[in-house]
Amino acid sequence: MSTHIEVPPHALLERILTLEIVRVTERAAVSSARLRGHGNEKAADQAAVDAMRRELNKLPIQGTIVIGEGERDEAPMLYIGEQVGLKAGPKVDIAVDPLEGTTLCAKNMPGSIATMAMADGGTLLHAPDVYMQKLAIGPGYDKGVVELDASPADNVRRLAKAKGVKPDGITVLVLDRPRHADIISSVRSTGAAVRLITDGDVAGVIHCADPDNTGVDMYLGTGGAPEGVLAAVALRCIGGQMQCRLILDSGEKVERAAKMGVNDPKMIYGIEDMARGDCLFAATGVTTGSLLSGVKFRKDGVIETETVVMRSVTGTVRYIKAEHRELAKFHLD
Repeated sequence: MSTHIEVPPHALLERILTLEIVRVTERAAVSSARLRGHGNEKAADQAAVDAMRRELNKLPIQGTIVIGEGERDEAPMLYIGEQVGLKAGPKVDIAVDPLEGTTLCAKNMPGSIATMAMADGGTLLHAPDVYMQKLAIGPGYDKGVVELDASPADNVRRLAKAKGVKPDGITVLVLDRPRHADIISSVRSTGAAVRLITDGDVAGVIHCADPDNTGVDMYLGTGGAPEGVLAAVALRCIGGQMQCRLILDSGEKVERAAKMGVNDPKMIYGIEDMARGDCLFAATGVTTGSLLSGVKFRKDGVIETETVVMRSVTGTVRYIKAEHRELAKFHLD
C-alpha cells in the first residue's frame, strides 16, 4: 500500500528556502575565501557581497534587505531597503552580513563567516548601521536572570547563582576593544574568566547557546547592530536570551533610526523584539574557527564548505558539509 504525504504549500516553500539560503552563504564564503590572507578587507567584503546579491536574486521570494552593512565603515553593502529575489513568492525580510570578520579573512585568522537571516515580511527589526549594546546567555534560565542595565559583575553573580556555580565557574566572551576595558575589569573582579575575541560577534553570541561545548556562558559588549539582529535570529532558533540597545549618540543617528520606525532611542530589545515570526539563519565558514570549518580548495579542484542552518519554528539545526564539483556556479573567473 502506498503512502501519500501531503505537505502544505507554505511549509514546502519554507523547507526549500532552508536549503536555498545555504547556497547563498556558500557562494559568499567561497568568493571571499579566495582572498584570505591578502590583506584587503574591502576586496574580500565586496566579493562576498557580489556573490550574495547574485544568489539572492535567484530565489523565489519578494525580499527586502532590512539589515545591511556598510554605512558605518563605508564597506561594500547590500543596502537597507534593497529589493532582492525573483519578485514572486513570499514577502520576506532579510538580514545580511556577507563577510563577518573582514579583518579575520584579510589576515587569514580563525572565525570569519558568511551569514544571513530570513524571516516573514515585517518581522525583523529595521535598524540603522550603528553600534548596539549586547548581553546574551544560553537557554535553560528564567527570564530576566540577567539585565542589560545591571553591572557586568552583578550579571556574572546572577548567572552563577542560576547555574549553581560560583562566579569563577562563569566565562564571559567579550570583543577585545579598548571600549570594553571597564566591562572586562568588572567581570574579572568577581573571579569569572574573560575570553577575548578580535572579531566576529555573531558567532560569539551563538557560542552562549552551547556552553557545555564552547565553555562560554555569557556575551557582553558593544558591536554592530546588523550582527545583533543576526545573532537574535540564531538564538530564536536554538534558544537563549538576549538584550540589546541601539547606541544612538547623535541627532543624526536618532533621526535615521526614527525613519526606520525606531521611536524609542533608549528601548531595550529582547529576541522577540528583533526577530518575530518564522526565521531562518545560515552561516558558512570562510576561515576555520570554533563554530565552522573554513572553505577548502582541494588539489583535485573540488571545493569543500561547512554551513550551519537553523529554523525557529522547528528548532532544527543542521550542519551541512558539502563538496562542490560544478564550480561555474561560483563565478570565480
